Amino acid sequence: MLLKRNIVFILVFGYCSQATAQYSRYIIQLTDKKGSFTLDNPSAYLSAKSLARRTKRQIRVDSTDLPITPAYLDSIRSLPDVIVLNNSKWLNQVLIKILDSNALTQINNFSFVKHIAPIALRSKQSFKDTIRNQANSSFMPYRNETVTAETQTTNITGASDNFFDYAASFQQIHIHKGEYLHNLGFHGEGITIAILDAGFYDYLTNPAFDSARQNNQILGTYDYVNQKQSVNEEDIHGTYCFSIIAANEPGEMVGSAPKASFWLFKTEDVNSEYPVEEQNWIAAAEFADSAGADIISTSLGYAYFDDSSFNLNYAQRDGRTAMISLAANFAVAKGMIVTVSAGNSGALNNDERFVWCPADADSALTIGATDMNGNIAAFSSWGPNASGELKPDVVSVGQGTVIATPNGIPGTGNGTSFSNPNLAGLVACLWQAFPEFANHDIMDAIEESADKYAYPDDHYGYGIPDFEKAYTILENKREFNTYISTLGDQWISVYPVPYTNNFTVVFKPTTNGPASLQLIDAGGRIIESKSLTGTPGIFNEVQFDDAYFLPKGMYFIHYDDGNRKKTLKIIKQ
Repeated sequence: MLLKRNIVFILVFGYCSQATAQYSRYIIQLTDKKGSFTLDNPSAYLSAKSLARRTKRQIRVDSTDLPITPAYLDSIRSLPDVIVLNNSKWLNQVLIKILDSNALTQINNFSFVKHIAPIALRSKQSFKDTIRNQANSSFMPYRNETVTAETQTTNITGASDNFFDYAASFQQIHIHKGEYLHNLGFHGEGITIAILDAGFYDYLTNPAFDSARQNNQILGTYDYVNQKQSVNEEDIHGTYCFSIIAANEPGEMVGSAPKASFWLFKTEDVNSEYPVEEQNWIAAAEFADSAGADIISTSLGYAYFDDSSFNLNYAQRDGRTAMISLAANFAVAKGMIVTVSAGNSGALNNDERFVWCPADADSALTIGATDMNGNIAAFSSWGPNASGELKPDVVSVGQGTVIATPNGIPGTGNGTSFSNPNLAGLVACLWQAFPEFANHDIMDAIEESADKYAYPDDHYGYGIPDFEKAYTILENKREFNTYISTLGDQWISVYPVPYTNNFTVVFKPTTNGPASLQLIDAGGRIIESKSLTGTPGIFNEVQFDDAYFLPKGMYFIHYDDGNRKKTLKIIKQ
């Protein structure tokens, strides 16, 4: 996966006086950042864990990390009819609520204001209400997943041999061989997941989260919609998603990363549909980054709004246009992994069937839905995004997914909202096993492990990841990196020596030109030749996977790139 790190954001809307009577919330984009925060003192605005991530991954602290200029915020707050709701340092913009439209004129006169644009108005009939009324069994929008109150816990062959007694949730873990990671001792410990959703109703009393509460795994909460700390009172959608990762009720259900730590953020307003929810999401994602979260898991999506002038048509769902998609890309550029539900409009025949935002984001790990047998769910949204990039990236169980109902008893739910957290938790366990690797290494291994990696399509993406295989991929990469660290000034080497089944040649070329590798037996006969072009200045590797059939004995590898030649001896035992 190629991560897009060079992100350009252009606001294409401006202040419009005709809209002042219609809207109550606005985005103010600012011209610059000035003030007391500097790049020389990032500990003033980033946590120690966030800074450690940047240092470890060699991610430079830049101007997008700097907070909004305090003096600018103070000037906006000083106006009597303006309330600052939140802001985005990545996009250098502020979300406000106005009580009097005349305040917009005053704001527009500030020299540091670049643009003002309406972003939200509460309406009586929202787009969410409309699509709920139109919903049928094959079309379930993001916020309209179906839930069954109770499911039976069935005994499945092999389930009892694992570290956890998964009971009802075994199959959704087993489809990815997630129990392999759990049995090795990786349950999410040391990994922090920020869940951005619509509310976490009764998570404080739900028995599924007893373990998380008792072990202080819930690090904090915030409701960006209602500007309050608690997220326990409103919508239950986030609770369902949280349970798929964090539930720890042996004999009932166990989540995919039950020992991870969590931030719970409400960013979605279920009563209306406006881009203000994108801005809420951005503010939460930035806090997650600043606090040092490793993973953002979100089961939300945006394309069609109560005011159609805000709609994100398919051409705009290109991975780098919508505010929320830009923010998802920023989060990945800061070193996190962002997992996103693909969407539930796959059964439609128009442009709505394609992934919404931020599922379209270039750098997000977008997750479609299957049933327990690996068959694609009809509602799972399609790719590619509008720029032609493969989406979804992978799939997980989102049809008949086991979730915790309010009393802790397992139920089932349908929707990519549920396939996303199932996989997100296993991503956490894999990263726990290989903490030295960067986010893109983890995502690459997950995609490479999937069952359709060699022939991806626009519905499954790369398919169903196999976490035992992903573990092996990263373990081999770890061994390779360890071997490279021992080479010192050597520019070419072969390992292992002696070898049994196959061997690998590692070399560091000086030019972009072609090179050749020849495997030669003791009598001088060329057994195999490989033509290649290596990347100068770094170690490249070439595997000889068919060398297992050779008789035991001595062989030679000859390298020639036109500038340098080298012959190395190897032994087959």
